[in-house]
Amino acid sequence: MKFKTEIKYINRCLELARLGKGNVSPNPLVGAVIVYNNKIIGEGYHQQYGKAHAEVNAVNMVISKYPDSYPELMKEATIYVSLEPCSHFGKTPPCADLIIRHQIRRVVIGAPDPFDPVNGKGVQKLKDAGIEVIENFGLQSCSFINRRFFTRVTKQRPYIILKWAQTADSYFAPLDRAQKWISGYDAKVLSHLWRTEEDAVLVGKTTALVDNPQLNVRLWNGRNPVRIVIDKNLELTDELAILDQSQETIVFNSIKTEYKDKIKYLHIEEFDLYLVQMIAYQLYLMDIQSVIVEGGVHVINQFIEADLWDEARIFKSAQLWQEGIKAPSLTGILEETIQIGPDSLLCMLNKKLSH
Repeated sequence: MKFKTEIKYINRCLELARLGKGNVSPNPLVGAVIVYNNKIIGEGYHQQYGKAHAEVNAVNMVISKYPDSYPELMKEATIYVSLEPCSHFGKTPPCADLIIRHQIRRVVIGAPDPFDPVNGKGVQKLKDAGIEVIENFGLQSCSFINRRFFTRVTKQRPYIILKWAQTADSYFAPLDRAQKWISGYDAKVLSHLWRTEEDAVLVGKTTALVDNPQLNVRLWNGRNPVRIVIDKNLELTDELAILDQSQETIVFNSIKTEYKDKIKYLHIEEFDLYLVQMIAYQLYLMDIQSVIVEGGVHVINQFIEADLWDEARIFKSAQLWQEGIKAPSLTGILEETIQIGPDSLLCMLNKKLSH
C-alpha cells in the first residue's frame, strides 16, 4: 500500500513537470510535491527558464497556505521531486539548501541529475544534513520525461526528432518535387503543437524552396521555434518565408558566418563530410536542447545514416501514389500507433533510447 502511495506522489510530480513543456529549455522539466500526514500541502513545477525551481514553488505554496504552522509541518513532511535537487548556484540558489533550511525530514527523488555540478552532490548534501533520502523512485519514467535534457548533458547534442509524412505505399514527395500534401489538417495542427514544445525546427534548402514553409506556430498557442535551414551555397533568397526576419533563424552554409538581425549565417567547415554531426554540436553550443527535422528526404536520411536521431514521428496516409520519391526507412522501436484524423501516426524510438 505504501508503495502505491509513493508512486502516486511521484506520478503527480511528473504531471506537474509536464506543465513546463516549451518554457524551461535548456533546463529540465521538474515537478515537486510536499506531503504531510498523507496529504499534499504544497506542490510546484519549474515554470520558466531562469525562474524558480519546482521545489521553491512547492515550498512557497506551503508557506502561503500555512503561514503560522509551516515550520512545524515541514519538519514532519516528505518532499517528492522528479529530479535530484540542485546543489549549486546557477540562475537560482540551490534547492538542496532550501530543503535543509526548512528541515524537511524526508526526500524522495525520481532520477539523478546527470549535470556534473549536481550529479550526486544534491543527494550527498541532503544526507550530510541528516535528511532521509530515497533515490531512483520511478527512475524510468522520471528519466524519460527529461530525455531531451539528459541527451544534451550526456551526449553534447540536442535531442533529435525526425518527422515526415508518407503515403500508404511509402512515398514522400512527387518525382518532380512539386508541393503536394500527404497528411490531413489534424496532423498539421498536431505538428504546430510539437513546434511549441521543441527548441528548433530544421529543413533543407529544397524544402525551403518547394514548400516555402514559415516553420512557425499558427494553429496552436505557444512560442515559435528557432528556424534552421541547411543552404550550402546560400542560394535561398530573402523573398522566402524562412528568411523573413519574423523569428530567430539559423542558416548553416559553407561560405560565411554573419549575423543579420534575426538571421544567423553559420559557416560549417568540411561541409560534405560530417555535416549533421557538426550541426548537432553547434546547436548544443547554442543551448538548443531539441530539434525537429522536418525535411526533406535527403536531410532526414543524412541523420538516419549517421544514427543521429532519438525519436521519429511518421504520419502515414491512405493515399496511394504508385510512384514518387521514396520515404526514409529506419530501424527502431515502434512505441505506439495513433489515429490522427484520417492518418496514422507511427511513434518510434531509437533502440538505444527505448524505455
